[in-house]
Amino acid sequence: MELAPEDALRLNVMLANRPQAVRIDESRMILYALSEKGEMEIPLNPTVKDELYLKWVRELLSTQVLGTPAGYPLHLQRWTRMGHLRLENVEELLLLGEPEAVVAVVYSEDLTDELARRAWWAMEDAENARQMLRNPRIVAGEMGPKLAHWLVEFLPFETEAEKIMDTVALVLQPGLVESAVREELWRRARRKNAFYVGFLASAPDELPEEGAPSSLLERHGETLRTLAEQNPVARLLLRTLSSQGQTWLKTLRKVLEKPVNQDVVNRALEVAAGYFAAARPEGPADSTIEELSQEAAGWVRHDPAVAAVLEAVPEMENRLAALRVLSGSGYGMVRPVFRKTDAIGTLMRRKLQPVMEPYLEQVGRLLG
Repeated sequence: MELAPEDALRLNVMLANRPQAVRIDESRMILYALSEKGEMEIPLNPTVKDELYLKWVRELLSTQVLGTPAGYPLHLQRWTRMGHLRLENVEELLLLGEPEAVVAVVYSEDLTDELARRAWWAMEDAENARQMLRNPRIVAGEMGPKLAHWLVEFLPFETEAEKIMDTVALVLQPGLVESAVREELWRRARRKNAFYVGFLASAPDELPEEGAPSSLLERHGETLRTLAEQNPVARLLLRTLSSQGQTWLKTLRKVLEKPVNQDVVNRALEVAAGYFAAARPEGPADSTIEELSQEAAGWVRHDPAVAAVLEAVPEMENRLAALRVLSGSGYGMVRPVFRKTDAIGTLMRRKLQPVMEPYLEQVGRLLG
């Protein structure tokens, strides 16, 4: 390994000054270093092919930082992306000029707001931003809003429904974006209903669109509020009858009437299971819509919390059964269809009709 003398000198001086992070522009052959005083730029002067020369540069960085020319151990990639790798000096990985080392920092349990700032400087990447916004420390720090606004600007370039749903849910966490941004995302949802799923997941009681509460709330609201103090089923019923609850249900119906692909269906059902979880304290179900409907009939007759609600408001029986069915939302409902096809769009919706029609009927019960 023989770097150009001027490059070797500059790199050693740069490292001696304790930079905070390093990144390499491979197309322009420029190394950048971040320090407390700002950004340093080191043009590289290859003496061999660029690919080999960059390998030598990274070996020098690794030798000086980690004491070995091997660099970041790529065989650990799977563990870092699962958040299972604990690193003693995680900040040192940002000095290697290797993208995968930056990813290791982003996924680390030891990530702080300051390290997030350095990692973001080293590698602006949508998946990195999403991963950092899954970390409560970053959401609460200075980097949270910056990452959220970057992701909002990047959204028009996302084509996969799964990434759109994930992004919207993450940026809608409290304190990250202004109300004007939330309203703009809601407007975009009219063209891509994957946006709606992000709202259903992250802002179920703060949707931008304000609907009317159920007429049942005016008649039975006071009775249900009294019960709700100690009855989780009554609380859930009140939630669905409220104006935000009715809007949430209408939005769920809108998504499931015209989902674009299987990812949207699966994620929407997963979110619905969470919303109605109080009606299934034993945990998630893995059942077909027919099995859930049959089981709900027995639940209404035998569950003590349900009995208390029915004693006060007998006409709620069908709605209580609907709560139970919807609390069982999940892949088990659509497995009979999805295990036989990878269809999307209109064909997928046609194949899903035997599942979605009875499911949306349950949603309709709660909408009255």
